Amino acid sequence: MKNTLLFVALILLGLGNPSFAQSKKATKPAPGKPFVLGVIEEIPSKQLGEKRTLNIYLPEGYNPKDTTRYPVIYLLDGSADEDFIHVVGLVQFNTFPWINQLPKSIVVGIANVDRRRDFTYPTTVAADQNRYKTAGRSDNFLSFLETELQPYIDRQYKTTSSRTIIGQSLAGLLVTEVLFKKPTLFNKYIIISPSIWWDNGSLLEKPLPDFKQETQVYIGVGKEGLTPSDLPRVMEVDANLLVEKLRLAKDDQLSVFFDYLPQEDHATITHQAVFNAFRLLYPMPGKK
Repeated sequence: MKNTLLFVALILLGLGNPSFAQSKKATKPAPGKPFVLGVIEEIPSKQLGEKRTLNIYLPEGYNPKDTTRYPVIYLLDGSADEDFIHVVGLVQFNTFPWINQLPKSIVVGIANVDRRRDFTYPTTVAADQNRYKTAGRSDNFLSFLETELQPYIDRQYKTTSSRTIIGQSLAGLLVTEVLFKKPTLFNKYIIISPSIWWDNGSLLEKPLPDFKQETQVYIGVGKEGLTPSDLPRVMEVDANLLVEKLRLAKDDQLSVFFDYLPQEDHATITHQAVFNAFRLLYPMPGKK
């Protein structure tokens, strides 16, 4: 009974004393600070006739005033709602000092405008010509990479000559085309589920260049089955044909790693493949 009365008295005291009642109200939390993952930049491109958005991750400790320089990883499909965030997470994780798989690196995510236009070369397949009206302008995108983007990044940031490029699906087709046409643009190529089916696989008929610098290529594919082409092709078969073509070149400057991931499909493969690629392309002493 005493406890009940005391409880009622406290309620009445609170009702009669506004300052007491107000002190019991939850205080409004202080505004949070933004979580910053990188910087967003926009560069004009004469080659593409438009401005392009870049999402750029700078490694911990980056200081434009010191002498330390960093490798650069170029990521196609690099929009914030595409592959940029989770690939940056893999890069950060693998550069933690207790992991030490990768050297600290700058990541340049290239946001998309028109993937089909930028990542495909002209096709002779009439159905695809009619279906994809803007397709077939990858030469412009290659020129953008070579003459505009890479020089811009090298001017703006503390970079080394080590350059990696990552692409999946149509972006994997583009990375393969760069390897065939402009192999010195990058040292490491991460090609995931490439859309070799484009133009009925004509890229596989193109001659390989002489590799004038040490070049490492990772090719990953999941259990993906038929491609979206009118003529029947299988994603895993095309990836194997690409690997075979590269290995038959027997070029001392070229190293090829093939990774079949049967537990992944076209939608899920990127994250695991990039993780595996880092393990294969950046072997650490004493690790297997």
